This record gives sequence, structure tokens and C-alpha cells, in this order.
Amino acid sequence: MHNPGLYKIVLWFLIIFPFHLMAERLTLREAEQMALAHHPQLQEARWRKEADATVPAQVRSGILPQAHGSVTGALTEDDHMRILAGVPNNPSIYNRLGAGIGFSQILSDFGRTRHRVESARLSAEASAETERIVRAMALLRVDRAYYAALAAQAVLRVARETVHERQLLVDQASALARNKLKSELDVTFAKVNLDEALLIENDAVNGARSATVNLCNALGLEETREFELVEEPMPETLPPQWDSVVATAMANRPELHRAKLVKQAAEETLRAERTLNLPVVSASLFTGVAPLHIQAIQNHWNAAAINVDIPILNGGLFKARRLEAGARLKEASEAARNTVNNILRDVRLAYLDAVSSFERLRVTASLLKQAQQSLKLAQARYNLGLGNIIELSQAQLNLTRAQISQARARFDYQAHRAQLDYEMGVR
Repeated sequence: MHNPGLYKIVLWFLIIFPFHLMAERLTLREAEQMALAHHPQLQEARWRKEADATVPAQVRSGILPQAHGSVTGALTEDDHMRILAGVPNNPSIYNRLGAGIGFSQILSDFGRTRHRVESARLSAEASAETERIVRAMALLRVDRAYYAALAAQAVLRVARETVHERQLLVDQASALARNKLKSELDVTFAKVNLDEALLIENDAVNGARSATVNLCNALGLEETREFELVEEPMPETLPPQWDSVVATAMANRPELHRAKLVKQAAEETLRAERTLNLPVVSASLFTGVAPLHIQAIQNHWNAAAINVDIPILNGGLFKARRLEAGARLKEASEAARNTVNNILRDVRLAYLDAVSSFERLRVTASLLKQAQQSLKLAQARYNLGLGNIIELSQAQLNLTRAQISQARARFDYQAHRAQLDYEMGVR
């Protein structure tokens, strides 16, 4: 037997009541701070930036003074032992034990290391811009998920009110039918409308839960938690033209800064690779003692040397590296140009979406007002016996659609404004 009242009670306690019982209050700013503190993607970008920041020091270490110590002992069958095979070297082997320390310093590599250090520094700065990009994207995901959850909860409230209103209509039609003032057909229509409202409520509950799952993911939470979200005030009025919006984006977007830094790093790499055929001049100093040795060897030594390493043949390696660096520079240049084009497109589209959603606010507000007036008239006509249940049901349906459209329109506009802020680079 159909019992919508009992169905509603069960739905309330199994779905709606736990939702409110477990909810915790959360503002948009608190949600953003939670994501910045916990989201793994942002933490990944931070550690990548930390790792990339150490690369310039690694490259620079090659032109700083180097020191190494060594201890060597040798034992031979007799003092006439020689090495007679292998590359040319000092073939004599003596019984000995020695310890020493050596110092080396590159005097000049004609700027190769300097250019490599600068390239690494610029790449590290680009990595820092990447962290800014990831941060802005994380905040945008939070904002969009937050407003989507607010919209879902608003739709859920509309669905509950619709169930309540249509339950009242069922009760009214049933009472009139019992008093022979209306037919059973009215009761049947009213129950159909109630069932439709229950389906809307069921979809709204699922939509609210799905929005909560997406919000928790945007916050970087592994578990799903219920939140009582606080509505945000409406943003400021949009500028009348997109010129100022585009100018702000071109000045602030971290993608542009990163593209410029990547291109500059490629230029420094190309300058470094162009010095590969030049010699490297280095100096070395060695000193040590030999506490155990044969009489032919002194018990200490000191030596200094200047070495000039001149590349002659390497199988075309240096040429290939120069060609690669040149191609990487052209790649970075085109990537920077493409970034500019994409940003110009995205910021203009975001501005148009924001304008459209703001206009939709006005239209849905007017639609809601008209639907409310239409329902009042239909209800009055039905009560006076001048209208039928179909007319009243259609008016209720129109009101429900208008309420849902109005609920979504506000939060859609706020989400589009968050998208526009992201495209402008002001997050």
C-alpha cells in the first residue's frame, strides 16, 4: 500500500538526519587553508621546488676549490717489480706506505660553468612559479567544489520543501475527495506529483553527497567528512569591458613568468654549450708524507701543476649537444608564445562566462517571482473550484524548477568569478 508519509520519515532518518548530525561548520577561507596545508599535489610541488633550488649549488661546486686525501700502501716481491702492460704510466712499484692531500681549482672554462649555474638558477625560479601555479589551481578546485557543494545543498533544501508542499496537496486532495468535493483522479495526480518530488529529493541527496566527496578530495582529505558550508557574499561588480581583465592576467599569471624563465634558462644552456670546444685551465697542488718506504724514495713530497685540457675529437658529441640546446631554445620560445595565446583565450572565455552567469541571476530571479505568483493564482483557483489539479501541479513544477535554477545560478556565478580570478592570476 502506498504510504508517502512513512516513506518520507524513513528517508529523513536514513539519509537526511545523519547528514546534519555529522556536519561541521566550514567557511571558504578555512577550506582554502586546509587545502594549502594538506593537499598532496601542493606538497609535491613544494618539495620539487626545494629539490630544484639545490641544483645551482651543485653546478657551481665544479668551479670551487676541490680537496681530496689519500692513503696508499704497496707491497711487492722485490724492488725491481714493474707494470709492463696497459696504458702508459709510471710502471715502478715500491714497498711503501704514504698519505697525502691534493687540491685542485679550475682557473677558467671560458664561462661554461657560469652559464650552467645561471641556467640552473633560472630553472629553479621556474620551479617556484610552478608551485604558484599548482597553488592557484588547488585554490580554484577548492572554490569550485565549495560552491558546487553549496549549490547541491541549496537544491536539496528546495527538494525537501517541494516534498512538503506536495504532501500538503495530497492531504488536501484526499480531504476534498472524502467530502465528495473532488474526484479520486485529483488524489492520484497529487500522489504522482509527490512521488516525483521524492525522486527529486533522492537525486538531490545523492548530488549533495557527491559534491561533498568532491570537496573532500579538493581539500586533500582521504576520508569523506560532512560539512555545514557558510555562504559567501556576492563578489564585486564585473568591469564593463575585458580589457582591464586581460591586462591584469598578462601581468600576474605565473604561467607567463615560468615560460619566460624557461626560455631564459634555455638561452643560458645554449651559451654554455657553445663553449664546449674551448679548453679548461686548472691548477693542482699535492703534498704528503711516506713514513715507510725504500731508500730510493723521499719521505715527503710537494708538487704543483697547471693543466690545460683541450678537446679535439669526441665523436660529434659537442656538436650534437649544441644542436640540442638550440632546438630546446626554439621549443621554449614557441611554448612561451603558446602560453600567451592560451591565457588570452582562457581569460576572455572566463570573463564571458562570468557575464553570462551574472545575467542568468537576473533572469532566474524574475522567473522565480513569476512562478511564485503563478502558483498562488493556481492554488487560489483550485481552492475555489475554478482550476484543476493539472493546472496546480504544473504551477508547482514550474516553481520547483525556478527555485532550483535560482539556487544554482547564484553559486554558478560565484564559481565563475573564482575561475575568472584564477585566469587573472590574482589568487
